[in-house]
Amino acid sequence: MKVIATLLVKEFRQIFRNRFMLPVIFVIPVVQMIVLTYAASLEMKDIKMVVVDRDNSQASRLLLSKFSGSPFTRIILTTTDFREAKRLLTLDRADVILQMGHHFEKRLYSEGSTDLQLVVNAINATEAGLVNAYCTRIINSFNQQIRAGWFSFDDSGNMTTLDINPRFWYNPLFDYKIYMFSGILVIMVTMIGMLLTALNLVREKEMGTTEQINVTPIRKYQFLIAKLLPFWLIALFELAFGLVVGRGLYDLPVEGSIGLLFIFASVYLFVVLGIGLFLSTISNTQQQLMFVAFFFMITFILMSGVFTPTESMPGWAQKVNLVNPVAYFMRVIRMILLKGSGFRDISREFYSLGIYAILILSLAVTNYRKTT
Repeated sequence: MKVIATLLVKEFRQIFRNRFMLPVIFVIPVVQMIVLTYAASLEMKDIKMVVVDRDNSQASRLLLSKFSGSPFTRIILTTTDFREAKRLLTLDRADVILQMGHHFEKRLYSEGSTDLQLVVNAINATEAGLVNAYCTRIINSFNQQIRAGWFSFDDSGNMTTLDINPRFWYNPLFDYKIYMFSGILVIMVTMIGMLLTALNLVREKEMGTTEQINVTPIRKYQFLIAKLLPFWLIALFELAFGLVVGRGLYDLPVEGSIGLLFIFASVYLFVVLGIGLFLSTISNTQQQLMFVAFFFMITFILMSGVFTPTESMPGWAQKVNLVNPVAYFMRVIRMILLKGSGFRDISREFYSLGIYAILILSLAVTNYRKTT
């Protein structure tokens, strides 16, 4: 234990003397939490719409007022010429065209239905899906109002209406920031646990200090514990710091147990530390390591569900995601913080990561050979 304690003191001194590592540990996480939480959002609050109204009736003006009153859409032009609207869409000055043809209201009265056209700029498929969802929701609201006001009467001639009062659990205000912030926390902890661990080990390999330690009586497990434990502690500190920042800046809800979250995070960090250790054993320079780590980090993060749900992925991608540790933590941190889930709810992810940690650490330690 005395040898490990001495090595730990040496590692912490080395970390805090490193001018590159200190900003990565203390400055970059703050920037990520403040900037990315607002910037990396799938919310759209400025959908530029062009309306082609060839009917100019009471019904078309009512639908137009629905879109005008929405906080998500901004009508930049109302015209009767579809070619003019198409030109704005082509120039990327508009996101969607809403077209109402002749006899829009007449057909709505006489037949109970009418045609409506939405032309969405679908260069960005994700953005197009959101635009379509927002517009469809407004049109459905218009449809319900029209049917309730014009068509829905009971046997006595009185108008009948159906009141729907939805309740949204876990995020009733649709605040995307709290959803995004929890994902940023996972990315931040992963970067410290995986990337910095690997960089620290490869840096010593480049400087030749690893060979100097290898000829000492220090055993391999003592050396590796001293290398991994500081970043395990720093990552947990960053998680705690991030929760404080999230609570103060974004009123991040903490519905579940903080202790359970840190227990799960501790197991998760053993996995990413093991991956970082393994990457360091197959890399001889920091440049090689950055290329390899970049591939793993990008793949893990994009497939983790930080932006889109993993359930929407193809079946083969969901099977590949079983070896993605970030996806486990991304799901669990939101379950604990936003839903208040207990150990029983996350037990599958917990035991899976426990097995994962044993396997990856065993592989990394086996691959790391102490030479004399």
